[in-house]
Amino acid sequence: MLSSTPRQLLAGLRMLIVMTVVLGALFPVVIWGVGQVAFSARANGSQVEQNGTVVGSELLAQRFDGAQWFHPRPSAGEYDTLASGGTNFGPNSEKLVALIAERRAKVAGEDGVAPSDVPTDAVTASFSGLDPHISPAYARQQVARVAKARGLAPERVTALVAAHTDGRQLGYLGEERVNVVNLNLALADLAAAAK
Repeated sequence: MLSSTPRQLLAGLRMLIVMTVVLGALFPVVIWGVGQVAFSARANGSQVEQNGTVVGSELLAQRFDGAQWFHPRPSAGEYDTLASGGTNFGPNSEKLVALIAERRAKVAGEDGVAPSDVPTDAVTASFSGLDPHISPAYARQQVARVAKARGLAPERVTALVAAHTDGRQLGYLGEERVNVVNLNLALADLAAAAK
């Protein structure tokens, strides 16, 4: 019985080495290769370019300041990819209630609507704080402000929002959404063409 122990240890060591090579090197390389071939645009972070320069990612929200831009959802981590996450305030937190009230008043003032008409996603951060999407309702609420700041007809900006509204995934999963990064890039192109 003792003589079989070294043999079993050697067999276990060989299996460890084989599985390390297969699962630790070969499998990741194969998956990476499939991603590069089949999903090349998304495999590298879904980078968004404007005039040949990478300006962001379709997968990550970023700050857009000023009345001339559509604004994303708030971010507890200030859109920092290294500090993503929520506030960890519970639903009964007085700090969260005060923060939402402050955001609601600010958004209502910027967009010229009643505080009760401000959509929920305009005042609540996503769990990651980096969700690049807003609801079509929040995008439509911002149209008048953006159109005025850019000197564009509201109808043109509304059409731009409609063109950048994505439907439900597979026709029934989730909600309709608007990617703010893509919408703002299209808005910049539209404004440049209008000059």
